[in-house]
Amino acid sequence: MPLYEHVFLARQDISAQQVDGLVDTYRALLEENGGKIGKTEYWGLKSLSYKIKKNRKAHYTLLNIEAPHQAVAEMERQMGLSTDVIRFLTIKVDEHETGPSAMMRRSDRDERDGRGDRGDRGDRDGRRGGRRDRDHAPREVRADSNDDGTPRVEEDSE
Repeated sequence: MPLYEHVFLARQDISAQQVDGLVDTYRALLEENGGKIGKTEYWGLKSLSYKIKKNRKAHYTLLNIEAPHQAVAEMERQMGLSTDVIRFLTIKVDEHETGPSAMMRRSDRDERDGRGDRGDRGDRDGRRGGRRDRDHAPREVRADSNDDGTPRVEEDSE
């Protein structure tokens, strides 16, 4: 049976319990049509890059699905009709990941490191573009300059 990874975004104004209810609804729909959901991951309420249907945030959920194409197509049709689901994406895969997805690994790493959503900003010593000085090699001393890099001035000997 084909394997799929399916991610859907639910509206920001519904609760996490209502998102679980949506997952249960779609699980029942898939099971009726001969499929099953292996793993579900609730990624949480996250900010969107741009507004979608007047929403600035959405509940993200991942489903690992093993089902025939007709079952997945019916689930997508039902999601398209639902007012609670604002976007979804289904991708056919060769095999499912056994451990947590990349989104879950990233959030675990951020919590361990004590970093938030902003990440590590490097050494900011109060200057704009402070990293530029570190990233570039020092200037080479030109042939027409002194050892300290200042231009060499030749005096006229008349």
